[in-house]
Amino acid sequence: MRLARGAGLIGLLLLAMLAPSCAAETAPAHRSSSSTSEPAPNPSVPTPRPPTPEELRLQRAEAYVDSLTPRQQIASVVMSTIPGIDAAELGWFTDSNELGGFLLMGNNIPARPEDLASLTTVLHGPDPSFPRLIAIDEEGGQVTRLPWDGEPGADTLRFADPALARNAFSARAALLREAGITTNFGIVADLGSDPNAFIYWRTLGDGPNDTATRVAEAVAGERGRVASTVKHFPGHGASTEDSHRTIPQTPQTIDAWRAGDAVPFTAGIDAGAELLMFGHLSYTAIDPIPASLSKTWHAIARDELGFDGVIVTDDLGMLMNSGIAEYSDLTVLVTRALAAGNDLVLIVQGADPETFPSMLDAVAATVDAGGPSSAGLREAAVRVAQLRLELGAL
Repeated sequence: MRLARGAGLIGLLLLAMLAPSCAAETAPAHRSSSSTSEPAPNPSVPTPRPPTPEELRLQRAEAYVDSLTPRQQIASVVMSTIPGIDAAELGWFTDSNELGGFLLMGNNIPARPEDLASLTTVLHGPDPSFPRLIAIDEEGGQVTRLPWDGEPGADTLRFADPALARNAFSARAALLREAGITTNFGIVADLGSDPNAFIYWRTLGDGPNDTATRVAEAVAGERGRVASTVKHFPGHGASTEDSHRTIPQTPQTIDAWRAGDAVPFTAGIDAGAELLMFGHLSYTAIDPIPASLSKTWHAIARDELGFDGVIVTDDLGMLMNSGIAEYSDLTVLVTRALAAGNDLVLIVQGADPETFPSMLDAVAATVDAGGPSSAGLREAAVRVAQLRLELGAL
């Protein structure tokens, strides 16, 4: 008992002696807030850079494409069309086949701009940030789809100050954008030195340099409004023949091509054209098969001209008109076009709503089995998806 009482007294004395120091230690509430702030950043540790809009679009495009089946990837790199102005019917064709784009032909254009805008709204799909590619051949002059497009075409611009080409295509692009059209297949980069040539009155000049200047001005005029396309690579002006009916041929060498026909295409690419359309043209000294199906010409466009945008074919149905047996099957043509390196295949002639699904199935069956590789198909689908996202961001 005495030991317990003595220990208790000693404990009380010790508590009394320690009380001031304990009080001092329990006073952090009276300290300045700086004592509890986050430690200063270490300058030796770099702050992560936020992703750019382009990087974010790439990430989203890759995620989207990787979520698709091979058959859906095939459909996403196909652009086609059917006649008529019934929005529900055109929308059904595009939606049911899960197409990446729709090409408006003359028979798809209503009488009024506001009706066309309503039609394209349906074709775009449900997500305005990821619209389908809605395209048109709006060159002006000989090839004018919109009745209300009064801007001059190449038949006038080829003789005018190059600045007029920028003004004309800027105003034209504004009309297209108001109508909900996102992509123009409208800038002809072919040379037009022969008045007897099929393409002559659709070209922007006779020689490489004057044509190149107007092509670059036209691309600059469309910039920021619609996606620009330069066509018909590697150059329709080297032949007088009409590629709608046959496969034009030329014996031109690669050196002659570089000094001539290549110049306007290079100018259009350098000016920022988002698409490069390949024509069904045979440069027999370089590759006898049509450029649209040629791996050689696709390598030249990518590696030599440095084009990293979307490569699109001209209408594959045109090849069927040549009468050549190996170009008579649309499924084979789509397969060969994708295997050659095209990102987007265009089908106008031969586009049948009833047979389209089976055609897509047949093309999908060729992936990694003689047709496009799965890696090449993915790359094409990502490029197309990136362009759709870019246009959605405008």
